[in-house]
Amino acid sequence: MPERTVFQSTPRRHLVSLPPQASVWEAACVMTKANCGSVLIIDGGGAMLGILTERDLMTRVLARALNAEKTQVSQVMTHHPHCVTPETPVSDAVLVMLERGFRHLPVVAADGKILGVFSARDALPREIDSAVSLAEFRDSVNDALG
Repeated sequence: MPERTVFQSTPRRHLVSLPPQASVWEAACVMTKANCGSVLIIDGGGAMLGILTERDLMTRVLARALNAEKTQVSQVMTHHPHCVTPETPVSDAVLVMLERGFRHLPVVAADGKILGVFSARDALPREIDSAVSLAEFRDSVNDALG
């Protein structure tokens, strides 16, 4: 059976996005309503500027005691996030997440169109196990090579 791609694994929800001048409070409300862990920050021309995740809210807002109603998402978002193409195999996306500490990856087509966000919870356990095994193998090879 061929491996699923991130596009096949991403739920067909509407794209959750906000402009860069939106407040962190607005972002938290949008994420709560959409039951998702991230929101893409997109400018008026449709270009992705960044992503704001639950982790960003915790580490860059709450831990610093910033005012969520006065702080703009552009001040605390992850700028220029790592993206994947819709054809990326799920195990490859999970491996990127494991190696770089991400939980969300925007899915962007070759023409630059934003298609959605692939999250760790979109991966099946077998694909997560496969990616973990691959990461452990790479660590072993790196250790052996010094």
